[in-house]
Amino acid sequence: MAAQVGRQGIAVLAFEVTQGGVNAVAEKYQQLHPDLVVAPVHEYDSHKIFEVYAYYKGDVRASEADKGTILRFVEQTSNCTEFLPGLSMVADVQFPENARPLYFDHWVSNVVSRTGFLSTLKDTLGFDMKVDFNAGVVAAGEAQIESSVMGNVGKTPDSDVEALTSRSQIYLPTNNALSPVGHVHWYLEEIGQGVQHLAQRMDDIAEFIQTTNEMREITGGGFTFLSIPRSYYGRLQLENFTKPRVGGVGLAAPIDVATGEALLSAITSAGICDSVGIVRLDTTRDEVAAIAKGVLASSGAEDTTADDVANVVIVAIYSNLKKLLGDHLDETQYLKIVRNEILVDIQNDDILYQIFTCTVLHRKAGEEAPFLEFIQRQCSQKCNPDGSKRAVTPGCGGFGIRNFLTLFLSIELTKALNEMNKAKSEGNEKGRVIAEKKVQVFTNQLEEANPILTAISDAMTEAGIAKDILDAPSSTDAERAAAKKTFDACEARREANNKLLQACAQKHSDWMRAVCEGRA
Repeated sequence: MAAQVGRQGIAVLAFEVTQGGVNAVAEKYQQLHPDLVVAPVHEYDSHKIFEVYAYYKGDVRASEADKGTILRFVEQTSNCTEFLPGLSMVADVQFPENARPLYFDHWVSNVVSRTGFLSTLKDTLGFDMKVDFNAGVVAAGEAQIESSVMGNVGKTPDSDVEALTSRSQIYLPTNNALSPVGHVHWYLEEIGQGVQHLAQRMDDIAEFIQTTNEMREITGGGFTFLSIPRSYYGRLQLENFTKPRVGGVGLAAPIDVATGEALLSAITSAGICDSVGIVRLDTTRDEVAAIAKGVLASSGAEDTTADDVANVVIVAIYSNLKKLLGDHLDETQYLKIVRNEILVDIQNDDILYQIFTCTVLHRKAGEEAPFLEFIQRQCSQKCNPDGSKRAVTPGCGGFGIRNFLTLFLSIELTKALNEMNKAKSEGNEKGRVIAEKKVQVFTNQLEEANPILTAISDAMTEAGIAKDILDAPSSTDAERAAAKKTFDACEARREANNKLLQACAQKHSDWMRAVCEGRA
């Protein structure tokens, strides 16, 4: 704790290695990064253990080790009967019915030198880059970071059960701050380098979150989660009535603009949605249909029924998800996701569900501290052309590329909401107005960035499929040539959308600066 100014945090990340692994890792560190070695390999009766400091304080090999976080490598001997040194497995353990097993998925660090930490992992563990976000891509208002994901080549799971329980695939996402504001910057300033959050997999995240929320309401204690703007999930817009249906969103037979405007005005006036199109979660189809009947009757829109309008309004609650996931989920599942503020992404037909807690291990409100992430990876059930089931990929669902920015924005948004509530309770009108404007900036940035992030995610997914063809020994020359063309086109699309995302970030950075300086 002395290395992290006396603040509580996550001190050790431990990895189990196969036989011979501890000595191999120790040799690499002692050869390439001796200043990070805590002590030589230690042998117990049933285990070998080797520990290193995770980070340098500054540049690799040119600065001393940061002693705040340790990587521990654990190897069981062939005659091992203990789970860990001094610990044995307990038989016939009974758990409550609502208890759920969790499996570690990834661990995210905030560091001074992201490239330094990544190069150390490559030198010693052979990890490769999995995802890399360029400067200016991950930004919230004035706050900007860079972020990369390193990982090993994990074992291909044989089943969905193994995909849930196996921990052979290791991911280590890493962030560094690019601006003197924002969560990552203040984390490094207040605590120092360290583990920002731990992510755990489970089998039914929606049920888990609903149970957690219900228990918190009953007991007054438990996890609280980051606030996700409702616009992330969807909102009602004029084009839902006047333009052709896309991705299951909109009327089958679009109506004219005048009738659409009348419908939207009537629905808004009735309190079914607010001024920006956020539909009440308890809205019923009958409620909407009753309003729509009068508008349609007076407009002469004979090809559209009140029930059609009601369906469009309900789907607007989750329209962004509907466009993304289509018929992967039914309406009940979509609404459960919105109510519990779960983040969703899809990559190559694999679905990823995520939710993040607010900070834990902090002594005072407003302090930076680690937090927790819970995820569910729903692997694709599609078959290959020959009818065989498609192989399950390690880490199916990816890393929520669309949600990387959503997480960053949600952290800053939650802070702004807390500022707003605090200002209200203290009667600080000026502070309340500024905080409300900050909320508006973050919410608007999320809405503008969402389709750009989707385009980036789609391009990366298609590029990954093309790369698999390029790397497959069985691919023909013609298949490789076509795959190379696709890969290059996808990379060009990704880069073009990265530039759009950077422009979006700069626009909102300027807006946030104007808010903070009292010019907006």
